[in-house]
Amino acid sequence: MSAPRHCPALLITAPASGQGKTTTTAALARYHRNQGRRVRVFKTGPDFLDPMILERASGNPVYQLDLWMVGEAHCRQLLWEAAADADLILVEGVMGLFDGQSSSADLAVKFGLPVLAVIDAGAMAQTFGAVAYGLAHYREDLVCAGVAANKVAGESHSAMLAESLPEGLRLWASLPRDAGIALPDRHLGLVQAAEITDIEKHLDHLADVWMKHGFTDFPDTISFDPVNTTPLSPLLEGVRIAVARDAAFSFLYQANLDLLTALGAELVFFSPLRDAALPQAGSLYLPGGYPELHSAQLAANHSMIESVRAHHAAGKPIVAECGGMLYLLESLTDLHGHKAEMVGLLSGSAKMQEKLANLGLHSVALPEGSMRGHTFHYSQMESPLAPVAVSEGVRAGRRGEAVYRAGRINASYLHLYFPSNPRATARLFVPSPLLTSLT
Repeated sequence: MSAPRHCPALLITAPASGQGKTTTTAALARYHRNQGRRVRVFKTGPDFLDPMILERASGNPVYQLDLWMVGEAHCRQLLWEAAADADLILVEGVMGLFDGQSSSADLAVKFGLPVLAVIDAGAMAQTFGAVAYGLAHYREDLVCAGVAANKVAGESHSAMLAESLPEGLRLWASLPRDAGIALPDRHLGLVQAAEITDIEKHLDHLADVWMKHGFTDFPDTISFDPVNTTPLSPLLEGVRIAVARDAAFSFLYQANLDLLTALGAELVFFSPLRDAALPQAGSLYLPGGYPELHSAQLAANHSMIESVRAHHAAGKPIVAECGGMLYLLESLTDLHGHKAEMVGLLSGSAKMQEKLANLGLHSVALPEGSMRGHTFHYSQMESPLAPVAVSEGVRAGRRGEAVYRAGRINASYLHLYFPSNPRATARLFVPSPLLTSLT
């Protein structure tokens, strides 16, 4: 087995969502990158939007770490690989430090990551110390490197917060109350990095704020152990997969793309919004995203719609997740009541709503094998189709998500994590003439 690798590392967490974890992580990543250091960033739990920001901040791809969806072994392998050439590893947590059945605290303890707790102190004085103490001492096996105060009113407020901290707990940063720091958001989370005007200037501003108001030294060095891995068979060798990627379809796990490539597939990216037709390919991957924000443009691209229909008529595989599935329906209605005709390969329609429809980690037993992933959507779908499978949420009582089939289409609200079952993934994408070799 290979030797352990060592690298300074830190997990950025908070008592709740909306405290400033992503902003702080982006500021730290950009600051150290601007100092000429190689920074690798990970995101705890299922998330597509935060990693877009963090990838731009660090200059490197961002992967998910989750003890259930990703699995301990794969998490360990990803960290070990990152430590090979990184000067610093940062991990952004999810929700509050102890929230969830596979929490940020669980991840930190499992891999020995010290935590930096970001606390919104905008409406707080000495209670800041009590919250910080609770986060640091709720679990005895957790190592707390310190806390960062967000939305600080000024120097006197910062001094008051620092004085409230118990002995041994360090104030890493006092980030000012500054409208220029906040990252814009919408119904599924942060606005996509590519849509933020002057994103690079914004990130450099965050780095400057951290340099002025934050702790600029390195965190402790952590040892990351390797794992024994079995080389993947090239089950998709010679298979060309067209992958939708634009403003409407962008929810792509880097680990999913890596796995398809490791299985031997050739990936070619295209835009259902702008391109006239699919690229030449044996399979099609339609990930999630924001088709509801671009439904009129999608509907107006008649040549692309005909190209997708021709791909399906030829019996070629299509894997459609969440927004990708909505694109294949007969129609999609946005929040303003505007109805757009979609591809029409799946019977049914969907309508956007203000209320969250479903959220959580799920597993699903497909005919190809069991896989893991998550769901997060605001739309409601109506279809006469009978599902081939229904997922199960990790939390008891969660509503399952249906998986629909029409020919070689596999469509669901589920965002699948492909490395959870590489062989099942290959069976979803392999063209029909090669399918018997994987049964």
